[in-house]
Amino acid sequence: MKDFSQYNLKEHNTFGIDATCRRFVEFDKETEIAPFFCSLDDEDLPLLIIGEGSNLLLTGDFDGTVVHSAIKGVETRSEDGFVYLRCGSGETWDDIVQLCVDHGWYGVENLSLIPGDVGASAVQNIGAYGVEVKDVIWNIEAIEVATGLSVSFSKADCEYGYRDSKFKHEWKNQFFITSVTYRLSQTFQPMLDYGNIRQKLEENGIEKPNAKQLRKTIIDIRQEKLPDTKVEGNAGSFFVNPVVEREKYLQMKEQFPDLPHYYVDNDHEKIPAGWMIEKCGWKGRSLGRAGVHDKQALVLVNRGGATGKEVVALCEAIKKDVMAMFGVEIHSEVNII
Repeated sequence: MKDFSQYNLKEHNTFGIDATCRRFVEFDKETEIAPFFCSLDDEDLPLLIIGEGSNLLLTGDFDGTVVHSAIKGVETRSEDGFVYLRCGSGETWDDIVQLCVDHGWYGVENLSLIPGDVGASAVQNIGAYGVEVKDVIWNIEAIEVATGLSVSFSKADCEYGYRDSKFKHEWKNQFFITSVTYRLSQTFQPMLDYGNIRQKLEENGIEKPNAKQLRKTIIDIRQEKLPDTKVEGNAGSFFVNPVVEREKYLQMKEQFPDLPHYYVDNDHEKIPAGWMIEKCGWKGRSLGRAGVHDKQALVLVNRGGATGKEVVALCEAIKKDVMAMFGVEIHSEVNII
């Protein structure tokens, strides 16, 4: 177990924000966790549980204790045509995707190259290109902070929604996830009808991709659109694509005939936030040292030395303009601290 005072968090947030916490604790063994939580007193609070910091924006120093998982390990079992993969919460998510593809365990190919760790995948309900991680989550094991007791949650317990779960609301910082079990299929059923997947496959002369080809295609698309965090700090997609009522969508479509959309159900459509942000003229622009990526308007970037407050100011300016032009409120998917 690592335990530091006045610890710099710059390497623990992909925005590259220079901020410190009063105490930083990292576990690599499950047996260390319960005794630690039982030893906490008021001076150690507040508590902030983080993953790899790929969905985190720090607006200043954190006057409390930051807790991080470095718990590794993968266990597998096969049953009824499925493979159940129990992964330590500190495992890097994309390493797990690679492992699945290499072994013929299917269902997460479209989630390739999403930054973050296994624990965060279950908190955030990460998703991309028509797939959400809730589709493959079987159960989650955790330690309750208040009691140090081990608990287990089913997918239903977590009440997953679009980029959402109870871990982001009433359970926030109340449970420290130790492992996540995913249920993968042994039959490959590719999801190709989202975004420009088929177009990219056609460009490469691929009509019926295998899992490795699909993973590579997803990686290529993401690398073309998203900036390298080592060059420009960012947290990937900053905003959630809003879901609007169909009547609102039809009003928008009449005013903006080129409006892209994704069917949700008979009463709702999903609108790409990046498209609206670009229509508002923000793509490639900056506000101080924070800016909007020039290839993907959904991504806010640290142009160099930006503070978290500068990124928040940019976020609020964008939200205001989108509301003024479209009458749609967009929300951040990044955890702003």
